[in-house]
Amino acid sequence: MNEYHRAYVGAAFVAGILVTLGVRELLYPHIERRLRGPQKTAAGQKNADAAALADESDADLLNSVRTGPPAIVDGVEGCIGNTPLFRIKSLSDATGCEILAKAEYLNGAGGSPKDRVALSMIQMAEKEGFLRPHSGDVIYEGTSGSTGISLATLARARGYLAHICMPSDQAMEKSDLLLKLGAVVDRVPPAPIVEPGNFVNRARALAQARTESAASASAGPSAASADQLTSTVATSEPGAMTGRGFFTDQFENPANWTAHYRGTGPEIFAQCNGKLDAFVAGAGTGGTISGVALFLKPRIPNISIVLADPQGSGLYNRVRYGVMFDIKEREGTRRRSQVDSIVEGIGINRVTANFEAGRELIDDAVRVTDAQALAMARWLVEKDGIFIGSSSAVNCFAAVKTALKLGPGHRIVTVLTDSGSRHLSKFWAQAGDVGGTVDTKLEDVLNAK
Repeated sequence: MNEYHRAYVGAAFVAGILVTLGVRELLYPHIERRLRGPQKTAAGQKNADAAALADESDADLLNSVRTGPPAIVDGVEGCIGNTPLFRIKSLSDATGCEILAKAEYLNGAGGSPKDRVALSMIQMAEKEGFLRPHSGDVIYEGTSGSTGISLATLARARGYLAHICMPSDQAMEKSDLLLKLGAVVDRVPPAPIVEPGNFVNRARALAQARTESAASASAGPSAASADQLTSTVATSEPGAMTGRGFFTDQFENPANWTAHYRGTGPEIFAQCNGKLDAFVAGAGTGGTISGVALFLKPRIPNISIVLADPQGSGLYNRVRYGVMFDIKEREGTRRRSQVDSIVEGIGINRVTANFEAGRELIDDAVRVTDAQALAMARWLVEKDGIFIGSSSAVNCFAAVKTALKLGPGHRIVTVLTDSGSRHLSKFWAQAGDVGGTVDTKLEDVLNAK
């Protein structure tokens, strides 16, 4: 290799070293940053999260905790009332109004607003001396189911037994539950209130017979032993009985509407901060709508009280026209089952003291067909995951009609009375399964046939 080639090779070698060093200084920091960047970002994010947590004060954290009733209450009775009020998202979005539901199915005894009524009637009877705990007294009631379940639960809690008479066309789940709660259950053929065999009349007669039998037993030569007392209470009506019978008379007993005047109404008022435009509810005994109306109307004079009424019931006409009459009750058909509807718990064709207590405060009524109630129940499962019974579906349908009548921007409160689990064999058997991917329109519900 000559001198020229040696010089060329040496120069090339030096140049290669310089280029390598230069590229390293220029590129390596960039490559290193790219390789180490994610590690630095993750660490930075962790530090940011820690800083954010540190910025939250104890007050902020405590304020995020949902408040409610006291942590410890006295018996199952303490679990009644203070139920949530929540926004039904799908119906609110579809109508432009805020439609709120009072979740009365979350009452902690019998799982319905009848918990309030049952407790009120029992407490009033105890105060007036008609019931004595652990004396063998038996509570009687004629009911389509929910009041009986509440009474059976609270009777056990307060030292009584319950005897429930109900129409035989009501869902079997209700009578099955009553039996599990230790109540005596009579399922009687549906009959108008004018007939002795009507479930309400039967309960009244049984209570009277037991009281008379107890009076005869107490007048006897010797008092019943504890064993005899237990045996007598555990059996049905025949034979002399020591415990009296008390007919709670939910349709006429003022303790019914009073329970809602003292509880449900004030709760709704407080939860809404006194700001609501309409209250919508169905009526069976009439206690809920009367009690709530009597509380809210004087405090919110412009509020609209709206009755939700199923097909076949006469209350719609009672509110609209002042006459208790339905086309299905025309001459020649009066002595029949009271209300021709799949809906249970609301609707009636006679005047009750509890409904009349607040009737003059009811401003309007919405009639709901069975098809519309079924469609609304399916809608609420499909859109909101809310599984309700028949009377709740009627209430929600009437709430939508009220919202559409009032126009966007109003606030409407209605009542969810019980879960759909009590209506599987009848109402939901007809409603059917909701299915997978569905896209029901509100117009479909409103126009259901």
